Amino acid sequence: MVRASVIVPARDAESTLPRTLEALAAQDLQQPFEIIVVDDGSSDGTAAAARSAPGPVTVLQQAATGPAAARNAGVARSSTRALAFCDADVYPTRSWLREGLAALESADLVQGRVLPDPSAEVGPYDRTLWIEFEVGLYETANLFVTREAFDLAGGFEEWLRPEIGKAMAEDVLFGWKARRNGARTTFAPAALAHHHVFARAWRDYAGERRRLRYFPAMAAKVPELREAFFYRRLFLNRRSAALDLAVAGVLAAALVRSPLPALAAAPYGSIVARRARGFGRRAIGVAAADVAADLVGLAGLVQGSARYRSLLL
Repeated sequence: MVRASVIVPARDAESTLPRTLEALAAQDLQQPFEIIVVDDGSSDGTAAAARSAPGPVTVLQQAATGPAAARNAGVARSSTRALAFCDADVYPTRSWLREGLAALESADLVQGRVLPDPSAEVGPYDRTLWIEFEVGLYETANLFVTREAFDLAGGFEEWLRPEIGKAMAEDVLFGWKARRNGARTTFAPAALAHHHVFARAWRDYAGERRRLRYFPAMAAKVPELREAFFYRRLFLNRRSAALDLAVAGVLAAALVRSPLPALAAAPYGSIVARRARGFGRRAIGVAAADVAADLVGLAGLVQGSARYRSLLL
């Protein structure tokens, strides 16, 4: 009897998907499980890579309709009560599935732990993922859910498609719809997966912060995030709150022609310096890139707050 269904949506993931599927084939679960890869309109060899992978892999192909539709299609094809989601750039450890399913025995929705690929060096601007406790985003890079909770929540819904990058926050809304329906949630640190580290230049690192303009929309759609995730309800996080204070202090200093208000920038400066020091000789460049990225993010948050009438700074 098949114990679980692992759903992997993939688009143009030829370079990472084979390693994901190798990791899934090596799971130490002592019961059969199925893997369903949903190729979401790839233009590369994603589907071929999935078909040549080891293990019980079913490959579905669809037009490029987004990750929400891809995950829903995978679930529709699945045959078990226990559903596990991971992404095509995530590498589960050997005990990932076993530990996640164990946690699912006493919960309806389980967030697993994600850390960067330990075999890669993470540079100051590289893109990867850390999930070290339950924060309320319910990232499907590593998520387990019962079929009952999935069906009751109505599956994944695409509701926020940015002008920059792929659709986002379908997993956030799904998790909170499940919670509103009474789903029990937990965090499973032993259900560990590693996320690929994508090299990135500082311009791309800063430019990606433009996507923060959509976080006020998340706050409006899922107001529970103001308590569960956002800092003091009105701020994205502690860092953004420190930046806001710094900007206000600098502007006040210019207005009153006194340097004293600019002292309000000290907490933000300390945050920037603390991270930059970890990169040695590159510290000044990293600090400058961080300030640029934070300012891009602030502009995005201001724009999004006005657009969605949902204040988040």
